[in-house]
Amino acid sequence: MALPSLAVSPASGQLTAQGMDGFYRDGRRVLSRCELLVAGAEPLVVQGRLTGADRARFVGTIRRTGERGPDPEIQMERLRSADGTEQITFRSSGPRPVRLPVEIRLGTDLAELGSVAVGFPGPGLQATVHGSGLRWSGPGVHAVVSATPGPADALASAGLLRWELDLPPGAQRTIELRVGLERDRGGPGGAPVNHRLPGDARIPGPRTGPVAPRTRGDRPPRPWSAARLECDDHRADALLAGSLDDLHGLLMRDPVATADLYLAGGFPWRCGLAPVEALWAARMLLPLGTRLAAGTLRALARGQQAAPGTDFGRIPGSLRDAGPHAPPSCTGIEATLLFPVVLAEARRWGLPERETERLLPAAERCLRWLRIVTDPPGGGPRGYVPDPAPGGPYRCETQAHAHRAALLGADLLDAFGSPDAAALRDWADELRTRFRTDFWLDDGAGGRPAVLLTADGRPVPHLASTTAALLDTGLLGGGALAPGLLDAARTDQLAGLLGSPAMDSGWGLRGLGAKESGYNPFGHRSGAVRVHETAVAAAGLAAAGHERTAGALTKGVLDAAESFGYRLPEMYAGEQRTVGSAPVPHPAACRPAAVAAAGAVHLLVALAGLRPDVPAKTVSVRPPGTAPLGALQFTGLSVAEQPFAVRISRLGTGVVEMAADGLRLGS
Repeated sequence: MALPSLAVSPASGQLTAQGMDGFYRDGRRVLSRCELLVAGAEPLVVQGRLTGADRARFVGTIRRTGERGPDPEIQMERLRSADGTEQITFRSSGPRPVRLPVEIRLGTDLAELGSVAVGFPGPGLQATVHGSGLRWSGPGVHAVVSATPGPADALASAGLLRWELDLPPGAQRTIELRVGLERDRGGPGGAPVNHRLPGDARIPGPRTGPVAPRTRGDRPPRPWSAARLECDDHRADALLAGSLDDLHGLLMRDPVATADLYLAGGFPWRCGLAPVEALWAARMLLPLGTRLAAGTLRALARGQQAAPGTDFGRIPGSLRDAGPHAPPSCTGIEATLLFPVVLAEARRWGLPERETERLLPAAERCLRWLRIVTDPPGGGPRGYVPDPAPGGPYRCETQAHAHRAALLGADLLDAFGSPDAAALRDWADELRTRFRTDFWLDDGAGGRPAVLLTADGRPVPHLASTTAALLDTGLLGGGALAPGLLDAARTDQLAGLLGSPAMDSGWGLRGLGAKESGYNPFGHRSGAVRVHETAVAAAGLAAAGHERTAGALTKGVLDAAESFGYRLPEMYAGEQRTVGSAPVPHPAACRPAAVAAAGAVHLLVALAGLRPDVPAKTVSVRPPGTAPLGALQFTGLSVAEQPFAVRISRLGTGVVEMAADGLRLGS
């Protein structure tokens, strides 16, 4: 993946026009079939693997009629890049010259990515010969495949290119394919056409004329530092490197301001800007620099609601499934509450004051929306944020997001001399008092938080992973964490619940407790493990002093990552881990997914316990004393936009090895 380009194939490397197979560009399947035949048969593929987020390598052998013995004399290698290039190389180890008849069967439907993803591809199109390859045409768009060297035969009716390759002993020959997309000059009246994707994502509209395959040099530069991890558990090193590689594949430029970068939600459902996921990913990557956060915030500020009314200041977002006990929630509400948090924490990590000040008006509009929506003109529990409709319900995690936004927003406003900070803190204080009465359900086992209040104020008692948001209070100045909605005793009780077998599957945190009605190990929000929520829980538990529970969740995700080849899906089944078992991916999960990859980074960096306050020129290091993965060393982190390195011993003590000039170690 190298958005807006990507390629999908099975481990054989053959594109068969089945399922999601194909090269894609700007939301279109440019090529759905690319089947290689040598001497009339498919190569025997012995290995197919990703060598990076944007490239794959397939290795195979060719068996020819009359060969003796078990050792193949002809080897094949296919190197495929997401940008639409593929190199097919044949090498001979035989003692005699060989003539290889090679055929490549090609085809496409030029279907939209969203249609292919939900199982509704288009009909195959008829090819025409075009230069050294083939061309297919659909309404307003054309796919072109060219080959070097040019084929001896090109049969448009069969979508077939043929070569006769002569291989002397010890020699090799390479065929290179280049896949391109051409568009007409827009839709009716010359207007550009935008293609919709599932999840309200948007791919930039078409360009005029041919679109050349992208090369890795065309990709946006990584807006984060080159972080590395050396850990006693080497799987952690592989997970960090693999996650950052996946994130680079999801990186996109804002079409309005191309210097601003953000992360797409994931493949295949959200290959465009998904506001809440882009913000979560940017927040979790703050230890690697603030450039991504700044670009993401600027992109979202441009789309913020500007019309007067109750939605003024809100960031738009789509609905998402919320499980069997609640209507869908609104991602726009979560994004609106997350915006000031990301800005406030980015400032603590080193976002320059001028950049912070430039984004401050958008954060103030988010906070103004918060105050308006929690003071409805009539009906409903006052002081709580309804989600998704003005009449409720009132979700536990939404109140946690609102409380965090108010406190960190007040901290931000204070820094720039705004008089509104005190009112926000008073609002947060009142919310804490009400929440501990209305949302906490006492029982014989010590109590639990309600997952939500209904529109009439009735609590719903189901235990869900979304309650982990209560542990994510946010970073204030001086390395201090903001107070949470729960007191110390209730925090301890919640920690025990999250660490229980009902919630901890052994691979991560279930979306819904295994003993709850409606539990489904494959449920989006009713049992599946979501990496991002598990990472939030583990970091919050460690910060609250529940290091062993945090360590167990961290190890579970790391074990799952090993099974998934260090490319974590967005979610996987919450089935109980047993001896010899393996985690099972959710069939509709994005993979790669921005929040899963960034969640893995967050999970690992949390082991260093970093709490910077760049405006005060301090950084605190508070790693878990349990050191769940043993000794580790982070290099290439970023604090105050300068390189930062820290070493954590097996005893859980931290030593800063590199930091910006003038940055002091806090308490």
